[in-house]
Amino acid sequence: MIGIIGIAIVFIMVFGGYVIAGGKLGIILKAAPFELIMILGAAVGAFVLANDGATVKHTLKDIGRVFKGPKWGHHDYQDLLCLLFELIRIARSSPVALEEHIENPGESSVFARYEKIRGDSEAVALICDTLRAASMNYDDPHQVEEILDKRMEATLHHAMHSTHALQSMADGLPALGIVAAVLGVIKTMASIDQPPEVLGKMIGGALVGTFLGVFLAYGLVGPFATKLKAVVEEDSQFYQIIREVLVANLHSHPPTICIEVGRQNTPGHCRPSFNELEEAIKALRQEAA
Repeated sequence: MIGIIGIAIVFIMVFGGYVIAGGKLGIILKAAPFELIMILGAAVGAFVLANDGATVKHTLKDIGRVFKGPKWGHHDYQDLLCLLFELIRIARSSPVALEEHIENPGESSVFARYEKIRGDSEAVALICDTLRAASMNYDDPHQVEEILDKRMEATLHHAMHSTHALQSMADGLPALGIVAAVLGVIKTMASIDQPPEVLGKMIGGALVGTFLGVFLAYGLVGPFATKLKAVVEEDSQFYQIIREVLVANLHSHPPTICIEVGRQNTPGHCRPSFNELEEAIKALRQEAA
């Protein structure tokens, strides 16, 4: 909703200010369809040329995240910490019992309590692979930590493809607007024998191309890329919490300490309170008993 409000403000302030200043929308409305065909058409063509099919699909899918916002919220972080507590507790009490959960999380009774997390393949793979590595008795926990860091860096880099693609498009739009404007000037020069009032409208129509290129770049596509980057980075914090908790587990800290490390590293607006998390873990213990 906030994204739609932002777009509305951009259009109202730009075009409203233009009209209040005495500008006439007629010339813009007349020239805009043709200029948009050139500018947006060239931008989309360049976008497809510069990226592979997977990135194109990924970007189209990610545009919706600008309006939806981050995938993970307050309740999801609490569920994650509860899930990790259960798995760590099982790993400490019976490593053999843990295998059925990490080898087949789709059939795990523990993962089944947290459907949203189980539906995220990256989160499940990160949890299961790290617990599996821990069960293989790695001599140096720092070795697993280094592997996790590289994996998460690669995951974030892949998730950022959409933002880079959109930002590249935003960077190119002003230049494409100039291309459209130059073509308009060429068209005007071919009609140099026309009266000044006709030439004035033709030159004004040509300049609409420059305006649209800059407007689309800095008013829409650029902000889309910035917002998407913020959403991707915030969602990556969810996987960072998995890393923090499981690394603490590798260093043999008590399960409650491991979970508290994760809680403290949770983004502030999504962080469950100490009492909230304690009550949730207490309920898990009572259920297990």
